[in-house]
Amino acid sequence: MKTIPDASALSEWRKSSYSNGQGAECVEVADGIPGFVPVRDSKNPSGPALVFSAEDWTSFVSAVKAEEFPTV
Repeated sequence: MKTIPDASALSEWRKSSYSNGQGAECVEVADGIPGFVPVRDSKNPSGPALVFSAEDWTSFVSAVKAEEFPTV
């Protein structure tokens, strides 16, 4: 995993479909970067973004959908 210090220049950010739309705990992902998926906090668009390989991101999303992580 790598980081991008200021990811605001990347276009095509989209919010998680699990976002409640009320400004809390939202993540966004950027499309259009072959082989990689940048992820950032939607409340801090000029802040850093984590960059995952597409394969790792797909595995993570699949695990979330399968409820493999404990809920808080």
